[in-house]
Amino acid sequence: MIAIITDSTSDLTPEEQRQHAIVSVPLYVLFGGQMYRDGLEITPTDLFAGLREGKKTPSTSQPSPAEFASAYTAALEHADEVLSVHISAKLSGTVGSAQLAARDFGGRVTVLDSHSTAMGLGMQALRAADMSRAGRSMPEIVSALEYVQRRTTIRFTVDTLDFLRMNGRIGGAAALLGGLLNIKPILSLNDGKVEAAGRVRGAKKAQAEIVQFARDYATKHGPTRAAFLCTDGGEATLEEIRVTLKGSRIEDFGNHKFGAVIATHTGPGTYGLALEPLHTDLLS
Repeated sequence: MIAIITDSTSDLTPEEQRQHAIVSVPLYVLFGGQMYRDGLEITPTDLFAGLREGKKTPSTSQPSPAEFASAYTAALEHADEVLSVHISAKLSGTVGSAQLAARDFGGRVTVLDSHSTAMGLGMQALRAADMSRAGRSMPEIVSALEYVQRRTTIRFTVDTLDFLRMNGRIGGAAALLGGLLNIKPILSLNDGKVEAAGRVRGAKKAQAEIVQFARDYATKHGPTRAAFLCTDGGEATLEEIRVTLKGSRIEDFGNHKFGAVIATHTGPGTYGLALEPLHTDLLS
């Protein structure tokens, strides 16, 4: 048996983790002078409330190798091997911590960079758990995930550029200009890094662009599954997108809230989609 371990940026719900026997190791948010475990001790709602009260911009950090070692030790009590799949190394040092811990387990732990995060990572962890339960080997699971990784994307927009500015992603002048002109940036996460994918004027055009992107993706890649993602304030728009895409070649994988680590960089009112092929050649 292969146990699956991921991290809190996967945005898997507690129910999904229990149902699929996936262990999630939390990242950390430093906020208001305290360190909180993502998903366990702090939520985006807590984060945004604190910022409105005047607390300083939070920062984030990865789990320690010791925390991963503890998770691996526990998993190997009932499993032959562990697959540990995590947030892109281009976004966090989490993979590095996991790799350091894995060295002490004699080859029984395989660490995989998802080249994604949020449900781009979460859907990979779920796929790995399904394959493990079906009796697939470690090389088969890794090959399937690598196939998916080359095609996985997240397309999203933010309600305000302020959080990207506060976290050093854009300059203050650009944030001011975007706010004055009602410019909505369209962002993508491909090959492990966030990139600008365009910009439109107005919320409705941003929504339409994301819908069209999802349809184009399904045309290119065939049957697709989509996880619908948002922070507080993005729920209504996300529901409109779900209704618009209903009946297409896109399997609805449900709504998933970004955790506090991701919300630190995106802010309230963020919404988007994580897209991956529903099937792979290796699984057909």
